[in-house]
Amino acid sequence: MDREETNLRRSPFVIRDPVLRDYIQDIACRLAGAHCPDIRVHLVQTPLFNANMAPNGMMQIWTGLMLRVENEAQIAAVIGHEIGHYLMRHSLERLRDAKSRTAAANFFALFGLAGAVGQLALLAGAFGYSRDQEREADRLGIILMREAGYDAAEAAKVWGNLLLEISARPGGDPARFPMFASHPSAEERQQTMRQLAEAAPGGSTQEQKWNETIKPYLRDWLAEEIKRGQHEESLALFTRMIARSPSHAEFLYARGEVYRMRAGASDLDAALADYKAAVNAGGEPPQTHRGLGAIYRSRNQLSEARASFLRYVESAPAAPDAAMIKSYIEEIGA
Repeated sequence: MDREETNLRRSPFVIRDPVLRDYIQDIACRLAGAHCPDIRVHLVQTPLFNANMAPNGMMQIWTGLMLRVENEAQIAAVIGHEIGHYLMRHSLERLRDAKSRTAAANFFALFGLAGAVGQLALLAGAFGYSRDQEREADRLGIILMREAGYDAAEAAKVWGNLLLEISARPGGDPARFPMFASHPSAEERQQTMRQLAEAAPGGSTQEQKWNETIKPYLRDWLAEEIKRGQHEESLALFTRMIARSPSHAEFLYARGEVYRMRAGASDLDAALADYKAAVNAGGEPPQTHRGLGAIYRSRNQLSEARASFLRYVESAPAAPDAAMIKSYIEEIGA
């Protein structure tokens, strides 16, 4: 694992911004208490919901997770859960239980960046923690949250929101998803977390601090989520975000872009509505106007298409596709 961590430090996918890294490391330290010196947090640019912790104290947190949590308390819930596995030495128990060198190799690959990105679902299903270990990590994670001053009620919300995304898949059954197949049932898990939180209510969520800290990265993380191509999951995520922040131009643009890319029945109408709402909200990404232009062009509304494309290249003259958009403007003419 030390060798894997050395490789991870050299990876181009690691976020090296000291402000964001130190902020997340501080959350982990407040949860870990006296074990803070043992834990080293690495933030990885990958648009999937995942955090893991190796037996040597190497913790990975992926940007897909940071995009999905709504406040500091929620990411503390996930980090606390992983620290729970670490403190209870669950990963070492799994290694001792390995029946072959192949199983052990698969376990280590789960922590390695390349293996995890490409084979996370396969490996998690083949070498996941037991349900009892997951229950133990959940309980300890809630205790660590409370001791660090967080609202433990936020823990159940994290898993509930993730379930909504998975259920949005065509034929989506959370029980078939490896992360949930190895965990207690979603109903049991949420009920247990709520009961544990109700035993000691109170604590903070630090929502404003969280939003301010991730703001410089939000546009990039939304773009990565759009590129994943999992339209139903992304729509469930962005709809949840818009429900919390109805006038957030970034979220409105992101959902509109997914609708446009999916292009199902009535999707283009939905995309137009979201793009226009983003413009009305103000501060919309320049790509909002590119999306509007593309839909207008496909519908032969040429004057609207030209105006939208012009606004795009004016607001993003150095965009990689600026030359192509200019060719569309010339094609449309005056």
